[in-house]
Amino acid sequence: MRILSFESSAVSASVCLTDDEKIIAQSYQNCGLTHSRTLLPMAESLLAGCDHSIDDIDAFAIAAGPGSFTGLRIGVATVKGLAFATNKPCIGISTLESMAQTIYGDNLNICCVMDARAGQVYQAFFKRDGQTLIRLCEDRAIKLDELAGEIGETSQILVGDGANLCYTKLIPICPNLKLAPEYLRYPSAYGVAKLALIGLNNGKGVCADELDAFYLRPPYIAQPKKTKIIV
Repeated sequence: MRILSFESSAVSASVCLTDDEKIIAQSYQNCGLTHSRTLLPMAESLLAGCDHSIDDIDAFAIAAGPGSFTGLRIGVATVKGLAFATNKPCIGISTLESMAQTIYGDNLNICCVMDARAGQVYQAFFKRDGQTLIRLCEDRAIKLDELAGEIGETSQILVGDGANLCYTKLIPICPNLKLAPEYLRYPSAYGVAKLALIGLNNGKGVCADELDAFYLRPPYIAQPKKTKIIV
């Protein structure tokens, strides 16, 4: 099954083309440009470089959240448009779980974190033992001090765009934290593709109309300041 997968939940963006478990090509950018400018051109360039067209794709996948509200909307809208235009199935994947997919080892505790602002992170714990990845909690928004209390002195590998933040803030009270290697630390479309293959093979694909983002919390909308009118 050929899957075109997208990751746009944070500052970086990536696109991956897979055929079952084989990576055909992957593109990654962390250049500061908005995903609305980079995501589709990346996909077009990747497909052209592999001598593939959009008609060769069997399904589309997206990291549907949690993450940046704008990034998620752009990514989900992109996949919805491609799935609708080609009448192909699509699937939304947990951003946090997709990051854990790229970390391998025996008896590893993985703490996936994304900066949620306002003193919070989007977070989930996973356990890796060889090829087996076990989810230990649901995706959630949690304050850093609460997360520190849960981690304590356990050994954890930090993954995600919030990894540096958590390491800097929590290492004085959580001495066994480790940062994942930088090339594995940030979200990638390959992690999305791995989960998408499992989900699609289990009949979890949806049509374009059913795909939606998973925000975890409502977006913050600044309220306009009230102006006092003097008559």
